[in-house]
Amino acid sequence: MTRLNVRGKTFILYSTVFPFICRRLLQEIPDSGSNVNTDFMWGWHSSKTSELLSVTGVSVLKDKLGNENTPQELLMCVSPPPKRQKVKEPEFVIVRRPRRLLELAAGVSWDALPDELLLGIFSYLSLTDLLKVSLVCQRWHRLSLDESLWQTLDLAGRNLLPGVIGHLLSFSFISLLWSPFGTTYGFSPLRVQHMDLSYCTIKVADLQSILSRCRSLQNLSLEGLVLSDDIIENIAQNSSLIRLNLSGCSGFSSGTLKTMLNSCPRYLEELNLSWCDFTVDHVKAAVSHIPSKVTQLNLSGYRQNLLMSDVKTLLEQCPNLVHLDLSDSVMLKADCLQYFQQLTHLEHLSLSRCYQISPSVLLEFCEIATLKTLQVFGIVTAGFVQLLKATFRHLKINSSPFTPVARPAVGCKKNEQIWGIHCRLSLKSPAGF
Repeated sequence: MTRLNVRGKTFILYSTVFPFICRRLLQEIPDSGSNVNTDFMWGWHSSKTSELLSVTGVSVLKDKLGNENTPQELLMCVSPPPKRQKVKEPEFVIVRRPRRLLELAAGVSWDALPDELLLGIFSYLSLTDLLKVSLVCQRWHRLSLDESLWQTLDLAGRNLLPGVIGHLLSFSFISLLWSPFGTTYGFSPLRVQHMDLSYCTIKVADLQSILSRCRSLQNLSLEGLVLSDDIIENIAQNSSLIRLNLSGCSGFSSGTLKTMLNSCPRYLEELNLSWCDFTVDHVKAAVSHIPSKVTQLNLSGYRQNLLMSDVKTLLEQCPNLVHLDLSDSVMLKADCLQYFQQLTHLEHLSLSRCYQISPSVLLEFCEIATLKTLQVFGIVTAGFVQLLKATFRHLKINSSPFTPVARPAVGCKKNEQIWGIHCRLSLKSPAGF
């Protein structure tokens, strides 16, 4: 124990704690390079003294006035740092920046975006919005008409102004049209590959103008339209045609039909010629010249014009048939079974309303090894259908009243796909543009 007298103030110090006090006091002293402004005590508060000394075992002696004795002599062993002088702040001159620089400072300018990024943004726009942005500037107009944005197009149920379809098709690459209304003009070739004009209101001359410019069609549906020999000849110019739907069409001769079937046999797989305004000559021309590579065929609706001899010729001409629909052919009899049994790939057969085929004969049809579905609406009763389903469990009997052969969509449900392809652009508003 050591008794220390500093300037009349007495401290009782223990030798073991004296170094500790010095270290604690030095920690309270700011570094000479610090920017903290302090007085002579370097921020030391008298309230800290009692706490610090009591912890270290130092007794505090009160002076006559009752104030605590502060170890000022210890603090004097370290020179206080000089006070930091204030540095005069430089003066700034405000300069007006150009508008271009202000835009860049706020964010990336639209003009600075590359074409690829703008095309990516435009690909999320609807048809009406895409047409609106085409009016912003010349660059946006050019990009909004880029063929990558116009690969699919749905104009179903809309009344378009004359020439609109022709303008859209002129820069479309793989356009998908669903029942547009209106006319088109122009002579430049079109690169359209998939087109559905089923049941649209269009003049024969305007339809011919469209098809005369098409040479790359792969899927075409003209269901329910009045055609002409020139239109049929224009269809024949599309050597890459895979699916052709002419169901319910009229206005062309049997000779032109024969020429078309002979001209596009290379890729044609699905053909729908059901319920057309066909004479006996039309039917004979069809069954004799349908390409042998056709795997899906619909010749339903010819009642008395499709004879047994025609069925024999047809099945000999097309041995690779997988899907065959001969519904509403009342001239078919039980003898036709032998011809169907020769089809080694037949999976789907429709004989609905072929009234001369008796229910007992249907049992033999169900025994065709490759058959998966059988549609016989109108021939048998509901009870007999249940018997067939129980006997031939591997067969789906009367599972669908609609034929899917070469049709863009099947059923009554509203659908934004044709031939399984989704149409991104569609005209949703009730008015045209």
